[in-house]
Amino acid sequence: MSRPLETATHPEGLRRVVIEPVSRVEGHGKVTLLLDEQRRVQQARLHIVEFRGFERFIQGRPYWEVPTLVQRLCGICPVSHLLAASKACDAFVIGHARITPTAEKLRRLLHFAQVLQSNALHFFHLASPDLLFGFDDEVAHRNVVGVLQDHRDIGLRGIQIRKYGQEAIRLLTGKRVHGTGSVPGGFNRALSLADRALMRAGIDEIIDWCADAVVLARDLFLQGQPEQAGFANFPSMFMSLVRPDGAAELYDGGLRVKDAQGRTVVDHVPAQDYAQLLVEEVKPWTYMKFPHLRSIGPEQGWYRVGPLARINNADHLDTARAEAARREFMAWGGGLPVTASLAQHWARMIDMLHCAESIATMLDDPELTGTDLMATGTPLREGFGVIEAPRGTLIHHYRIDDDDLISHANLIVSTTHNNQAMNEAVRSVAAQYFDGRELSEGLLNRIEVAIRAYDPCLSCATHAVGKMPLEVELIDAQGAPVDRLLKHDDGRLERPPA
Repeated sequence: MSRPLETATHPEGLRRVVIEPVSRVEGHGKVTLLLDEQRRVQQARLHIVEFRGFERFIQGRPYWEVPTLVQRLCGICPVSHLLAASKACDAFVIGHARITPTAEKLRRLLHFAQVLQSNALHFFHLASPDLLFGFDDEVAHRNVVGVLQDHRDIGLRGIQIRKYGQEAIRLLTGKRVHGTGSVPGGFNRALSLADRALMRAGIDEIIDWCADAVVLARDLFLQGQPEQAGFANFPSMFMSLVRPDGAAELYDGGLRVKDAQGRTVVDHVPAQDYAQLLVEEVKPWTYMKFPHLRSIGPEQGWYRVGPLARINNADHLDTARAEAARREFMAWGGGLPVTASLAQHWARMIDMLHCAESIATMLDDPELTGTDLMATGTPLREGFGVIEAPRGTLIHHYRIDDDDLISHANLIVSTTHNNQAMNEAVRSVAAQYFDGRELSEGLLNRIEVAIRAYDPCLSCATHAVGKMPLEVELIDAQGAPVDRLLKHDDGRLERPPA
């Protein structure tokens, strides 16, 4: 059933256009555009219209339940929340001590598998239809089924890459979705030699397919020039984790922020200092907060996270084929950070290749099948966990009371970090393509393409792959209808009579 468009006349006489819901993303959101009498975009906003409240209802729960509870934030990246929460809750078991080498390597392997499968899902299932068929392709064809029909090898490889990652997660945690494995203080499952052999069996082919995906994403981006380079391209800062030697880091490390000129703003900030680095601004028109650097302020202090940030910020990647791809990517940008939103897909495939190569390296580590899984230490009452989730930096912060119950919880998920960037992307694309034009499905899809480039998890619940029922109405300053477009559940477009 189509969801009606909310319309109103703005007090300043502006016209309002609402796109609701946004499709091929996780969760529910809407976009509103305010147009002046010449149909020029005066304001563009991405609204997150649902509230989940995990930070509240885990309070009062025993800390050892938290990693498995917060997994339920997301059905597509539960491992990210499992690991970030486990890292934070390690403090309640071992304090400042580190988990055992085997436990850390199992967590890292699990994390590489998670990022691998999530990046494959987003690129092949959600983003590639727009890139392969064009933004104006028929909506009934512009989806993963269309990819499998017209580019069967590409679609099947995407499915197989994701399947490998999901199978690795199952072998490590017992389930493909919402398993266990990682627990406060270490890991609760040893990896058998047989299960390691299963992972080894297909990894070389997966690496080759990931390398091919990098070439595909690169070529699609370069063939789309100059439009794709200018599409939602705006300067910003970038934040991600890096190792002490400056290499990209997914599981541990310190926070690095670079500006659009490639200058390092802050470097190697430890997880426990995130609150001194960042502040979250609340706005009345959305449930999602707006983080920014405390020292710079909300107007100039916002940043982007995710694959594009990781590639822009890294001094190098520690696997050969991904590093070669990173160098080519940075060379295209002239050595400066790449700021084009659609370059996210190219960067995401480099990220995926790095994960595949890293899995192959780890599978040869003899400590991976060790049995020393739980560490000991002096417990603390506060813990911090920061990792790089598929979509970018993920922060978990908890405190416990004297009964070992959660008394404080703060989570900053990747999509929250990208909130201002997504709003900037919507504004940029709306101003470029929407001004003075008649409404069309392809025109509205360009706004969604800008949002999808960030692979947002609007509810941290599940990917939405199906059709989007959508009604958009344009009204003038006097409240009279100017244009109306209806998209049905089956993808049919209809312009109802006035």
